[in-house]
Amino acid sequence: MISEFSKILIIIMKQIPYGKVASYSQIAALGGNRKAARQVSRLLHSASEKYNIAWHRIINSQGKISLPPGRGFEMQQSMLENEGITVHNGKVDLKKYQWQKF
Repeated sequence: MISEFSKILIIIMKQIPYGKVASYSQIAALGGNRKAARQVSRLLHSASEKYNIAWHRIINSQGKISLPPGRGFEMQQSMLENEGITVHNGKVDLKKYQWQKF
């Protein structure tokens, strides 16, 4: 059973548009609990496929891909680049690509 908070997070994550990124902490704050960034990460890991969440659009608050090389990093970078997002040394320019929903 999925919690009400998780349902809210899923709705928020599904709103991130093509060619934009959001951070785990940004999504948590939009969901009403700015300290729930780890819950966002766990939800992505367990439910992104089931709920068709564009998981690759979610990065850390420094603009970096959090997945390690060989464990999803390359796939996430490729998916972001396919949307026109420039990734340099594993980092995205948040000033240019961050989804602004505040």
